[in-house]
Amino acid sequence: MTPTSRSTAPLGAALWVTLVAACAVACLSFGVRAAFGLFTDPLTRELGVSREAYAVAIAIQNLAWGLTQPVAGYLADRFGARWVMLAGAVLYALGVAGLAISTSALQIVLCGGVLVGLGMGGASFTTALAALGRVMPQTHRGWALGLGTAASSLGQFVVVPLTQAAIGVDGWRAGAWLMAAAMALAIPAALLVRDRPAGGLAVGGAGPSPLRLLRTALRDRDYALLVLGFFVCGFQLAFIATHFPAYLADRGIHPALASWAIALIGLFNVAGAYLAGTWSARLGKGRLLAGLYVGRAVAIGLFILAPLSPATVLVFSAAMGLMWLSTVPPTSGLVASFFGTRYMAMLFGFVFLSHQVGSFLGVYLGGHLYARTGSYDTVWWLCIVLSMAAAAVNLPIRERPSQRFMALQG
Repeated sequence: MTPTSRSTAPLGAALWVTLVAACAVACLSFGVRAAFGLFTDPLTRELGVSREAYAVAIAIQNLAWGLTQPVAGYLADRFGARWVMLAGAVLYALGVAGLAISTSALQIVLCGGVLVGLGMGGASFTTALAALGRVMPQTHRGWALGLGTAASSLGQFVVVPLTQAAIGVDGWRAGAWLMAAAMALAIPAALLVRDRPAGGLAVGGAGPSPLRLLRTALRDRDYALLVLGFFVCGFQLAFIATHFPAYLADRGIHPALASWAIALIGLFNVAGAYLAGTWSARLGKGRLLAGLYVGRAVAIGLFILAPLSPATVLVFSAAMGLMWLSTVPPTSGLVASFFGTRYMAMLFGFVFLSHQVGSFLGVYLGGHLYARTGSYDTVWWLCIVLSMAAAAVNLPIRERPSQRFMALQG
């Protein structure tokens, strides 16, 4: 899967180690994150808490992740991603372990919400991608970002069915312990990341303040549009990942099929994310993003209008999988195109904050409207409307360096 152009120099051993280690962290962290929706029904029934209460915990998790990500990104830009990812993996594992022993809604919020969310900010696929984007040479960058995103999806395909199997054998607490063990494996992987920019530039050094960098970046029209569009991605993905298993259970679909539906999304996104990374330069990143959002709208519309059956569930999962994280390589690639790679983790982290605000609302509204109406239909239709709006926002984005930001760096 390595690029094979004659003009492309092969990667050295150190870059391969960092690539594999970063992909491992992305794989484990995103795989665990995708499994939280499996607990919506069994956890709430056993503990006697409402789906809305659990949705609030997962919404807070997404918001804590989003708020932490720009800070984690700045620290990774200044000092390197290795220790940021390590600290995040430790917090993440402790949070999931805390969820496994929780007995109340407050404990679920503190462990599965706040602590896991803070851990995600450090040990997430976004931090891993930012590290790869900075360390990889330009000739390999799009390929590496696509591979890192594909690794995240592979984690979803592997971790979700294993977690559901553990839940089926010994209850939701067993599934939570399995997830905590998976995140413990990310700790040694994080230690192997060597985050040094290509060309021998040292991480860190004096420069403009983070707030000044961010203000300057937000004055760039194309970056501002990218931030707005990524909100929709978070809304859709978090809503589906959290509420899709419960939605299917309400309609008589067996939990095992629901878990495989989430896993199938991950499997198909292995191909979708990798292809998005390799095609983004060829098709244009803004146009590719617009096409992906239109595709999501069509897939969701056909799914909710068609009669529900195991076949339609699996077809929908496969279709969404091709577009699930496929927005990430062109989005992160655009950030590098606008501003270079020195502050990529922080600036992509702010874009991801918008994603996580959308995630918060998608998860929360799913639980809130279900509690009020007994249905998820309103949020499904809102996903379609927002998807078309995101397509319109991303279409005019131009891929070019920001002269104002480059001048700020000197």
